[in-house]
Amino acid sequence: MSQSSAWIRKKKEHIGNFKNAGQAWCREPESVLVHDYPQDAIGQAIPYGVYTLNTNQGYVCVGDCFDTPRFAVESIDNWWHEQGRKSFPNARRLLILADAGGSNSCRSRVWKAQLQEQICDMYRLDVTVCHYPNGCSKWNPIEHRLFSHISMNWAGKPLRSFELMCAYIEGTTTSTGLTVRADLVRGGNELGERVSNEEMKQLRLKYHSLCPQWNYTLRPRSLRQVEARWRARYEKYGT
Repeated sequence: MSQSSAWIRKKKEHIGNFKNAGQAWCREPESVLVHDYPQDAIGQAIPYGVYTLNTNQGYVCVGDCFDTPRFAVESIDNWWHEQGRKSFPNARRLLILADAGGSNSCRSRVWKAQLQEQICDMYRLDVTVCHYPNGCSKWNPIEHRLFSHISMNWAGKPLRSFELMCAYIEGTTTSTGLTVRADLVRGGNELGERVSNEEMKQLRLKYHSLCPQWNYTLRPRSLRQVEARWRARYEKYGT
């Protein structure tokens, strides 16, 4: 059984008493800051979303630290743990539709290595990734089936806290039955992670014949390979 999911990062949002585009009905106007200077913000929210085409379910992982490939894959890991494996207990393959830039760039080595380690090896899943070419991610189903409705739900309402932002996300519904879950992830995901040529050779990565720079499949490594990798990691880092 295969499962299809659209996946993408929404634009970063400054958290604080800032104007939010759109209109909202209220008895009294809300007082907000004139300018959205970063130094006036509580923090910056980094939302990564997964939209499951089969079930019309959305999942958004909101980070407050750094936008890194490791965090991007951790968002998929969290979604699979919370929703994916429960909805599709017999799934053996996973198709991910993603944009081509940012932390999940089609050129990112860390993105591919983390998919191999966190998703393929951990859950024994074949993962196929199809990137939309630059400038074409607006055709990703997640844009018009999930994020557009989230933007309409919080239109005109200041995002004054991370918890309030998550509440708006989880409060998003549609007449077609869309439901959304939001999880807030604090800290972690430091910048500067690298993947060596030797580590890339250890990935079970196969590029497709059609547009190989955007389409590829990762398959689980043998348990012996996984154990050897974790043993080498422990000897090097102690964790």
